[in-house]
Amino acid sequence: MKKLVAFAVVLTLLSSCGKKDRGELVGAKGKKWFPEKPYGMTLIPGGSFIMGKSDYDIAQTQNAPTKTVTVRSFYMDETEITNSEYRQFVNWVRDSIVYTKLAILADELGEVPGGGGIGEFAFKDADTADLSAYEKYMLDNYAGLGETGYEGRRINREMDLNWNTEDYPDEYYTEVMDSLYLPLEESYNGQRTIDVTRLKFQYTWMDIEAAARAKKGRRKDFLRKEELEIYPDTTVWIKDFSYSYNEPMHNDYFSHEAYGEYPVVGVSWKQAKAFCAWRQLYKNAYQKSRKKQFVNGFRLPTEAEWEYAARGGLESGTYPWGGPYLMNDRGCFMANFKPLRGDYAADESLYTVEAKSFEPNDYNLYNMAGNVSEWTNSSYDQGSYEYVSSMNPNASANSNMRKVIRGGSWKDVAYFLQVSSRDFEYADSARSYIGFRTVQDYMGTDVTQQ
Repeated sequence: MKKLVAFAVVLTLLSSCGKKDRGELVGAKGKKWFPEKPYGMTLIPGGSFIMGKSDYDIAQTQNAPTKTVTVRSFYMDETEITNSEYRQFVNWVRDSIVYTKLAILADELGEVPGGGGIGEFAFKDADTADLSAYEKYMLDNYAGLGETGYEGRRINREMDLNWNTEDYPDEYYTEVMDSLYLPLEESYNGQRTIDVTRLKFQYTWMDIEAAARAKKGRRKDFLRKEELEIYPDTTVWIKDFSYSYNEPMHNDYFSHEAYGEYPVVGVSWKQAKAFCAWRQLYKNAYQKSRKKQFVNGFRLPTEAEWEYAARGGLESGTYPWGGPYLMNDRGCFMANFKPLRGDYAADESLYTVEAKSFEPNDYNLYNMAGNVSEWTNSSYDQGSYEYVSSMNPNASANSNMRKVIRGGSWKDVAYFLQVSSRDFEYADSARSYIGFRTVQDYMGTDVTQQ
């Protein structure tokens, strides 16, 4: 028996000699990683700054005392998320629902590809021989259809959807498509209108803060599942203004291509969070198809990150462009806001303007003042500056529905355009003057500035 043990030890030693590490402690090596700048984003180098009011608090809110804080590096969208970009999200959810419904009906009818009908949209994993148990487990139904019993089945997105009624391949396809539209008695002017309440997105996230503070508990105890309608509330153009005619904005602002490059509005804080989750999902689906490493998550900026980015590296500036003035040397306003009482057009714009308008700040960020206020990931507390950390500060509380908005909007006076001004709105509310932009954490710590 001793001879067998000794022989096994010798074999182990000989086998280790053939490895490239030569028996040394070189560390576990993964795939080579190369940083990739996210599309439409700019890198904000981490650093410290004085957060809060740097001059007289004219509104006497006393909610932003000066405090030196430090934030890490991150990427940030150069512009507010546009109608066109948000429509990509809405269309993806819409198509996902249709693909899923078509696949389920094809499965129930026993239809398979090759017949030219609904069978062409059958689940791609009808033959599950090449689908591992792990892949089945990881697949999820992101369309908000609730429990279908078909979770873990891969839908066929390679087939193009036909939206022209004349091109519907069979009566079963017609049945699925008709279920997405409002009934005839709710339509008018001969238009077929999609029932936007059916456009739901569901995703799962982990409450890391709760998990870190819990004394015990399994991982599943801190997983949170969200399901919500994601279509913008276009009625905000009516509800936000009494005795005012804004029906053209209600009818066309989100859906018409004329406003494609304008910032999306009518989106609640919860919907903005859902967009961030979808953006990560969408990007990582591409990464997986190319066998590349997954990207880390997109999210809303913290209040401190937003203010740091808005300042553009300028110390003690009142606005993103620096000084306390609102016009340039040619007498033109430098942002979209309400300059005078009742005069929304003095800055040459009535409502919003295109997301890439006016001059960007020194971080190449557009409209960090005016146009639309922007959701942040921080909860609003008037005294939060007194207790938040000086490193990556963030007052985040799931129970606090008041969420910080920053930057001011097209209907606000100049005070709200100041980089230090704070305001809030409730997380489930949507407004005609609130939009958002997203950020992504920078992997590494070597990009900082003094």
